[in-house]
Formats: sequence, C-alpha cells, structure tokens
Amino acid sequence: MDDIYMLADAAILNRIGSRLKAVRLKQNITQQSLADAAGVSLSSLKKIEKGEIGSFDSLLRVLRTLGKLDVLQPLVDEEQMSPSEYYELVHSERAKHQRQRAAGRLHNGDKEETEW
Repeated sequence: MDDIYMLADAAILNRIGSRLKAVRLKQNITQQSLADAAGVSLSSLKKIEKGEIGSFDSLLRVLRTLGKLDVLQPLVDEEQMSPSEYYELVHSERAKHQRQRAAGRLHNGDKEETEW
C-alpha cells in the first residue's frame, strides 16, 4: 500500500472512484439502480466512479447505499478522554457548581402572620 500522503489528490480520488465501482460490480448493481437508490443523478455517479468527486453529499449517499459508510467512522467518532482529562473535567465542573447552603435556620418568632 502506498503512503496516502505521497499521492496526489487526483490519484486519491481516482482510487476512491475505482474502489466504489468495484464494490458496485461485486454487489451486482447497475449504475442506474445505484444512482436511483442513492438519490444522485446517473451522470454524478459516473463522475464519482471516474474519480471526479465534486459533491461530498453525493459521495456520502453512494457510500451509504453500498453499505460502505463505515469507512468514515473514525471521522465522526468523538475522541476518548484520558483518565486524567476526565478527572480534570469532573473536578472543574464540580467546583463551578458547588452547592450553596443557607447560613442559618428560620426562627418561628421572626415569622409574620399571614391570612393563609
């Protein structure tokens, strides 16, 4: 496998397009039926398979329809906190929201009479 950072953007897009085409053919899906199912135009799908990915939205729809959306999972996962980061977060939140208590008790003699 080539180092992806050494590849030109066009080469990466071409590989993505070729890979999507291979997945589509392996699943025995025509371009037209994939385009219809993904909600993209046939010309957009053909461009994507050539590596001319102009719309990220269209790419997402095609990936979802082919069942390959999981390749983007690392990009949408939240970063896990280290135990020390979690400890700092909890203790900083606790310090901000420290409960305030009343200073004294209510004295019955100080209470005003009401009509209730």
